[in-house]
Amino acid sequence: MALLLSRLGAFSHRHRVAVVLVWLAVLVGGGVGAATLGGETTSTFSIPGQESTVALDRITEEFGAGGGVTARVVVQAPDGGTLTSGPDAAALASLVAELGELPGVASATDPLDPAAPAVNADRTTAYSTVTYTAGAGGVTVAEQDALLEAVEEARDAGLTVEVGGEALNETPEVGGPGEIAGVLLALLVLTVTYGSLVTAGMNLLTAVIGVGTGVLGITIATGFLELSSTTSALAGMLGLAVGIDYALFIVSRHRQELRRGSDVGTATATATGTAGSAVVTAALTVVIALVGLTVVGIPFLSQMGIAAAGTIVVAVLVALTLVPAVLALLGTRVLPRRQRTAPAAASHAAPGSGFLARWVGTVTRHRVVSLLLSVAVLGVIAVPFASMQTTLVQTQAEDSTQARAERLLAAGFGEGVNGPLTVLFEGDGAAAVAGSASAAIGGLPDVVAVTPPVPNADGSAALLTVVPESGPTSQDTEQLVADLRDELAGLDGVDTYVTGTTAVSVDVARSLDAALPVYLVLVVGLALVLLVLVFRSLLVPLVGVLGFLLTIGASLGATVAVFQWGWLGDLLGVPSTGPLISLTPILVIGILFGLAMDYQIFLVSRMHEAHSSGAAALDAVRRGFGQAAPVVVAAALIMFAVFAGFFTGDEATIKSIAFALATGILFDAFVVRMVLVPAALALLGERAWWLPRWLRWLPRLDVEGAALETAPARDDDREPVGAR
Repeated sequence: MALLLSRLGAFSHRHRVAVVLVWLAVLVGGGVGAATLGGETTSTFSIPGQESTVALDRITEEFGAGGGVTARVVVQAPDGGTLTSGPDAAALASLVAELGELPGVASATDPLDPAAPAVNADRTTAYSTVTYTAGAGGVTVAEQDALLEAVEEARDAGLTVEVGGEALNETPEVGGPGEIAGVLLALLVLTVTYGSLVTAGMNLLTAVIGVGTGVLGITIATGFLELSSTTSALAGMLGLAVGIDYALFIVSRHRQELRRGSDVGTATATATGTAGSAVVTAALTVVIALVGLTVVGIPFLSQMGIAAAGTIVVAVLVALTLVPAVLALLGTRVLPRRQRTAPAAASHAAPGSGFLARWVGTVTRHRVVSLLLSVAVLGVIAVPFASMQTTLVQTQAEDSTQARAERLLAAGFGEGVNGPLTVLFEGDGAAAVAGSASAAIGGLPDVVAVTPPVPNADGSAALLTVVPESGPTSQDTEQLVADLRDELAGLDGVDTYVTGTTAVSVDVARSLDAALPVYLVLVVGLALVLLVLVFRSLLVPLVGVLGFLLTIGASLGATVAVFQWGWLGDLLGVPSTGPLISLTPILVIGILFGLAMDYQIFLVSRMHEAHSSGAAALDAVRRGFGQAAPVVVAAALIMFAVFAGFFTGDEATIKSIAFALATGILFDAFVVRMVLVPAALALLGERAWWLPRWLRWLPRLDVEGAALETAPARDDDREPVGAR
């Protein structure tokens, strides 16, 4: 592989201008395609085939489409007033009339309609359901602004008015202030690492071209497929981070070769063959982890995994072709001025006396203490993970109008009105069966109200609405879903389904919990096989994977402590606390596993290279660490900066995932890879590189590029005349 990639690097070097122009053409073409072919995304998460989602489809068939996305406008009378008489009633009627005339609105219900009242017993709180013609994610910003303006006018009349519902949801976007700040911080880290703003800018620019191409491709796909609103955001977040890091590894190796006295062409080919091999291997682990999400059988997770994996593939292609081409254009300017004329360095110089050299010396001398301390620290941080709760019901920011609307409804009608359950009865005499079942349903724990059954046109189906006592994210409400299904299981002659937001959330969580062990076994198993091929060792991959498990525990533990328990929430700007979004654990595990194996490969491959060159086990650990650790530290800081930039956004799903990824990067890079791995390998000694005799037939992937030292130079690989 190293020899093949080195020839690819030499090709990109020779045809530098053509390669750059091709990538620019791809980027421009992607932009044109996204502008002309892109479609809408959806903000809903569901799993086809679950009882709750089947019920939603059946309700549409039996009772009609029911319109598009809705908003719930909650109104509260001023102190001492009621909504059924006087000026407050007139103001409410005026508001409802105006809501029905807003752009994009199909209908707005009257809370005081005797046929379907939506006012509490005290007549102080009511709500109007505003139905739009557009589906989820289709309400425009102008339509949202018109709704908020109507609400503001009602407030001027003395009413307290807030708005909840999906109509105000916004599609998360890549490129906000937080993401830009993260990119600028990454640029700063690159500039410090390289000592050259030009080289840092080149590294960042190539990564942006790669992630831009990937995200534009996803945008084009939205014109033909129904994709989740978080798909492009997550792909952009991950693609930008790995794009910067992959270019960093190749550029750093290129600069090392230049300092050793190689000409630009040779340095480019060598860097692409050696660091490029590590990039390809590391990217394979990321792609395996992401594509592996398809095995769980959840469409929106499969979409996210495939889209992000595609963006990773683009990032690798950029690193292997565009980066060498741009390096060829820059020539020796990738080095600071003082290094361009410095004497060539030794090719296998021992690590110097800098901070990282002293660090690995201390860690490997006190290997047992270092190992136990790192395990203990990560273990303590992972403790909250045991109490993690998940849901699909997003917790709104406490100062948002959606959250205030939920509080008004809870105060006026009870917590359960924010998450009612719907029961569908199908069969002969469905309405009668539903009516007779109402009493039993009303007697279940946590039920405060059961509406009369609503039959469809031909009487073959009926709907009941069950209002819980507890809120939609409460474990009591989740238990009520199970109790309802148990209660209805014994009914003869009809089919019953329990649905609603909470029921969908319960079904998704159950499916994710069942899929997670299968996913872990598959992904970890495939990655272990790949790492065994790379390092020709059993213990090194095991150390890497066990370290990753500690990373995951600590990352999700910290996320639970902040987002669920509320620890440091005010300091970190967390708008609200509650259960984590259901897809967070499996998605974070998939992404962090790939990134953790990135660091394992980049760090340990240099140790393996030193050991293969004849260094003793302990010296190989120290020498490889000294060569790779500076680049890994820079890569981890860049990853952290990018993920932290996404954490500053407002989208709850992206925010919690970005926090988990950012903390996971810190734990994995600076505790697992900088402490636990060198300590464990130093403790294992020569046994770390042991491979059973019955496995020695395995092929050698040659990530370190040993074949480049023995392969004869080809004429077309040599530096062209006049190259810098």
